[in-house]
Amino acid sequence: MNYKGVHGQRGFGRRQFFSVSGAALAGLAIWGYEQVNSSPLEAAAKAPKLVKIVEFTDAGERKGEVLVPMIQKTDAEWKALLSPAAFEVTRREGTERPFSGANLNIHDKGVFRCICCDTALFSSDTKFESGTGWPSFWQPIAKENAVESIDDSMGIMRTAVSCRRCDAHLGHVFDDGPRPTGLRYCMNSVALRFAKAA
Repeated sequence: MNYKGVHGQRGFGRRQFFSVSGAALAGLAIWGYEQVNSSPLEAAAKAPKLVKIVEFTDAGERKGEVLVPMIQKTDAEWKALLSPAAFEVTRREGTERPFSGANLNIHDKGVFRCICCDTALFSSDTKFESGTGWPSFWQPIAKENAVESIDDSMGIMRTAVSCRRCDAHLGHVFDDGPRPTGLRYCMNSVALRFAKAA
């Protein structure tokens, strides 16, 4: 269009101006609406997954169940928080060398917590000497805090154990433990932090 304005310069006509302005305002309105009114599915996809865990004091006293957001981080964020050995075990499902872990010979009263998120996982009351070279327990401190899953990565069926709150790989559970459960939760020492009872 060759419309010339008041001063003889090319410019928008009144209709063009109102059309472009209206489209811009409509676009802003739609963008703002989408920011405030995203669909429930979109909102659910963005929100962190909630998980139920049981909180404990360092003395092993049960405080109660809580619903908390699952912790998810990038590899770079985990590497900044963990030692190389702890990262390899918890985030890459590695296994530490037997008889190498600092938690192997701890016999004080307290709670073994996840190295990644501090969730209580095992009580010293259920720790026993298995002779395998890894800290061993006959049960988790609360079934809500640990997740068991099938692991066939080595060509044999095993049951892997991970932390419910952050999905950290902890070790495996076997059925050759002592009474009362007959189970042996064979955990990697670098996946756990011991919190001594006060």
